[in-house]
Amino acid sequence: MDHLAIMNPKRKLIPKILSGEKTIESRRYMMKVAPRNKVNAGDTIYFKDAGKMVTASVEVIKVIQYDNYTDEELHDILNMYAKSIAFSDPLDQVYHRAKPKKYCILMFLKHPKKITPFEIDKTWYGNACAWISLPDIDKIRM
Repeated sequence: MDHLAIMNPKRKLIPKILSGEKTIESRRYMMKVAPRNKVNAGDTIYFKDAGKMVTASVEVIKVIQYDNYTDEELHDILNMYAKSIAFSDPLDQVYHRAKPKKYCILMFLKHPKKITPFEIDKTWYGNACAWISLPDIDKIRM
């Protein structure tokens, strides 16, 4: 399975992925939405900054999901994984943004690669979509 993660360009996370500083991609949500229950070890995630081309890929080696996490679990997640997630903001800000969420997914990454940039066609996936899971990235490659 392939996945496309659309990143906030202000956070400058793709260079952190490519350098190996960021080895975990994390997503937190209020509802059960992708990539929850869609990403597995061996899958490939492609990354693009919003408004830009796809520029990087990684392999997923492990996935951990949290459902209805408690404040204590959120503190534990942040304490254990913050360095590998490579947050751009201070942890107290991350905590306050994550606290009202119910679901968290951590995807452990390996073999980050800078790839030949390509455009994608998000028709049918929605303009504000930040994650797309599909059998083959070539289905949306332009």
